[in-house]
Amino acid sequence: MPHLSVVVPSYNEEQRLPRTLARLHEYYEAQNYPYDVIVVSDGSKDNTGQVVNNFAKDHPKVRLIEYSPNRGKGYAVRTGIMAAQGDLILFCDADLATPQEETEKLLPRMNAGADVAIGSRPLRDSQLEKHQPLYREMFGRMSNKLIQLLAVRGIKDTQCGFKMFSRNVAHDIFSRCKLNEFGFDFECLMIARDLGYRIDEVPIRWLDQEGSKVVLMRDGPRALRDLVKIRMAGRKRRLEIRQEKPYEH
Repeated sequence: MPHLSVVVPSYNEEQRLPRTLARLHEYYEAQNYPYDVIVVSDGSKDNTGQVVNNFAKDHPKVRLIEYSPNRGKGYAVRTGIMAAQGDLILFCDADLATPQEETEKLLPRMNAGADVAIGSRPLRDSQLEKHQPLYREMFGRMSNKLIQLLAVRGIKDTQCGFKMFSRNVAHDIFSRCKLNEFGFDFECLMIARDLGYRIDEVPIRWLDQEGSKVVLMRDGPRALRDLVKIRMAGRKRRLEIRQEKPYEH
């Protein structure tokens, strides 16, 4: 069975992580494949790092990567993925809005030849057990229409924080990713398409969780800016190996 590395980007998550880490341990210990968990503390100002280290003392499959200052979710995910050594790499949000048992819906797609398998909320068989506030849901739908138009046609949900990659594919993609903020989701899928990798969308269960780090009036315009930048950059520049510089013109 493949070794699975689970990357959990975290910013000021000291309240959520004890429950999240306990659930990850409980779930993956019951599976018949080896795993490890990498929590990336993205410049957290609370006790996120201490919470992870305390848990890791009794749970050696959990480890912490931390740095300062805060760089953004895209940077955190990229850092965790490039450090992961599992045959498969899954990144998921610290709030577990997608329950961890949905891992078992992605694995068959990977075994069937997908290079990337992503949770997708709009699919007919998905179960949205607790919706976002209406204004967030409407904003998400409009944003995804624009993302499909400019970046990844046919992918119905680029922003769900539950994506699995084979290790070689993940490292190939994320070595080229340059966006540090929330636009990294559509950037990594756009690069995957550029490289010819197979992306499977998978219906999932999903429950909205309070405490989202996304601030629409701040992060929405930033994501739109990043979307335009990577679209205008063109395939050749998107596929350049990252030198830790943003897209510039």
